[in-house]
Amino acid sequence: MYIQNPKTVQEILMMRELSRGGGASAAAGGQMSAEGSYYYNASSSSSYSGSYSASSSSSGAYGASGSASSAGEIVQISPQRVNLKLRINEVHNLQFRYSQAEDYPVDLYYLMDLSKSMEDDKEKLSALGDLLSETMRNITSNFRLGFGSFVDKVLMPYVSTIPKKLQHPCDQCEAPYGYRNHMPLSTDTPKFTTEVKKAAVSGNLDAPEGGFDAIMQAIACRQQIGWREQARRLLVFSTDAGFHYAGDGKLGGVITPNDGECHLNSAGLYTHSVIQDYPSISQINHKVKQNSINIIFAVTQNQHSVYQKLSQHIEGSSSAVLSNDSSNVVDLVREEYSKISSSIEMKDNATSHVKITYHSTCLNGDTELSTSKCDGLKVGDIVTFNAKIMVTSCPADPAEWNQVIQIYPVGINESLIVNLEMLCSCDCERPGSIGYELNSDQCSKHGKLMCGICDCDDMHFGHSCECSNNEIHPEKVNDFGCRADNTSAVDCSGRGTCLCGVCDCEKRANAEEVISGRFCECDNFSCERHEQQLCSGPDHGTCECGQCVCKPGWSGSGCNCKTSNESCYPPGGGEICSGRGECVCGKCECKSTEEGRFSGDHCEYCPTCTGRCHELKDCTQCQVYRTGPLKDEEDCRTNCTLFTPIEVEKVEIDETKNEYLCIFYDEYDCKFKFKYREEDNKIIVTAQTERECPPKVFMLGIVLGVIAAIVLVGLAILLLWKLLTTIHDRREFARFEKERMMAKWDTGENPIYKQATTTIRNPMYTGK
Repeated sequence: MYIQNPKTVQEILMMRELSRGGGASAAAGGQMSAEGSYYYNASSSSSYSGSYSASSSSSGAYGASGSASSAGEIVQISPQRVNLKLRINEVHNLQFRYSQAEDYPVDLYYLMDLSKSMEDDKEKLSALGDLLSETMRNITSNFRLGFGSFVDKVLMPYVSTIPKKLQHPCDQCEAPYGYRNHMPLSTDTPKFTTEVKKAAVSGNLDAPEGGFDAIMQAIACRQQIGWREQARRLLVFSTDAGFHYAGDGKLGGVITPNDGECHLNSAGLYTHSVIQDYPSISQINHKVKQNSINIIFAVTQNQHSVYQKLSQHIEGSSSAVLSNDSSNVVDLVREEYSKISSSIEMKDNATSHVKITYHSTCLNGDTELSTSKCDGLKVGDIVTFNAKIMVTSCPADPAEWNQVIQIYPVGINESLIVNLEMLCSCDCERPGSIGYELNSDQCSKHGKLMCGICDCDDMHFGHSCECSNNEIHPEKVNDFGCRADNTSAVDCSGRGTCLCGVCDCEKRANAEEVISGRFCECDNFSCERHEQQLCSGPDHGTCECGQCVCKPGWSGSGCNCKTSNESCYPPGGGEICSGRGECVCGKCECKSTEEGRFSGDHCEYCPTCTGRCHELKDCTQCQVYRTGPLKDEEDCRTNCTLFTPIEVEKVEIDETKNEYLCIFYDEYDCKFKFKYREEDNKIIVTAQTERECPPKVFMLGIVLGVIAAIVLVGLAILLLWKLLTTIHDRREFARFEKERMMAKWDTGENPIYKQATTTIRNPMYTGK
């Protein structure tokens, strides 16, 4: 009765023309009238309306020349702002275009590690400062350059806190510091060389540096650094070491998380270096996306793999190998800028309730691909993207049904703003609208009617609020009236609504499918199917309460079996399935017996049975293989006149032609096969050309090999025995010689003989 069909509506609020590039004006994709109205070619699936709008200061310029750049503002993405009303689960195609403007401004901030190990790099950079400026000016005349440096937090264990080391951590070194902005972005590029020369190196203790602190401040301090609103912002990060990240500050007693804000004093020094922890990778990534910064990690070869992985987690960043003395810095910056400017990638900040996928032909003609990135672009190339926007779910909070989504090119401070209104409700759900009625008669005066559905008060329920919580009879309470027994966990078998103790079963989209039963336990559509038909079709049976009820002549769980066995009798009469099988569902299931395997509709064939095989064996053997009892040519010709075998490479039987397979072994233990069939009172034999013979065994070689092996093993055992006895004898002789040498007597002395006299000396006697 109350039906609403909200339609997707797109309204273009701002669509300024793309800036001129490459000497040609970018097409606007529409037509601009003298009054300033913009007409869009809308698709039939959605309705669009909109008007061209611009600020008062520039509207005249746009109307006169049709170029936003003529008013001093560069436009690289069009349209700029769109209103979109979108239904849930409906895909809307939003087309927009991107073109790289000619002579687009570039801000390049060089952030350098000034620890002692980078001293030679600093000297080389100061010598190449003018060349770097000249190279970038060849790319764009609107170029600005800045310079900053970093060391690490002035705390143990990052730097030495000995008073002497705090002043001079190394020879010809300045006191350590966290981050310093030496030179804001400026067109005075010769000053860059001067500032790099003036900057003194410092020193720290541990290997990683405080580069993340420096990156965060260089991005967050937009005014102090001098980042412009409309410019491609490049941050070149140069180091030969790793980096500290969130959590490492605990080593120095710093536990306050990094707040991502600017903390530079008038001298350009980072004041919260010893107060706040290092930022995390996700914080850096958030700031990079928020400020459209392209970071180029220019690092030495030994650190390249680490920063290459880091760049995968920071949007719009890249890594490149810096030579040990930074002599290739100019080429590196030029090459990386060329990669960045020739590639465009679209991103968005849509929430989890909105899904956006991108499609584009890029520069490949008419073939549209599912991609958000296009490479190989030049100034003036126009790329059209098609953003497919779909609301996947409605947020629980109605305040979130209106969202602002930004679709932006990575590294460019421009975006397409989509004011999205999710059509998650109908007007008839709001008080005062048609279809909204308080205490409606259709709701038994106990609820409000919204879009034809009753929203009952707390004391009533039911489709029409006809059930009262105070009037439910014991026999109709939900546990008894809507559940089959106490073990049931859900009302109405989960397929209906319990109203006043009675199940109201669900209605199916297909009117022929019905859910029934006191507890909605029955249906007429969930029975077994055979050949995609319920109960094998209406001629075989019907589905009643989830079970097939078969019609006469049919049986089985799916009513696919015939109850009659008539189809299993052979046409000429005889036993069921020729006595060689069983009749199942009106079809013969043949058995395999000792005679062979039977087949056919009535088990009348036996391809593997011997049949006339023995009768045909000798003649087939002599005619094809020249073996067997009739291998003599004269005997074969005399006795084998009924058939001549047909020779084939491989014998395969065809049961439909009543062919029989025969397999035998000859006197050479070779297997040969042939098949036969009877046709027009003639016998046709087909034999396999080659026999399958076992490989020949060289018996003499085996015997000689065994004898040789026995002889060799015997000789080896004798040699081993001789070797062991020789070693034993030598050891015994050596022991004998040793004992003989240790004897204290020989043939001239008796070891037990003692002299009869004994000489005793008085130790006190001095000889006087």
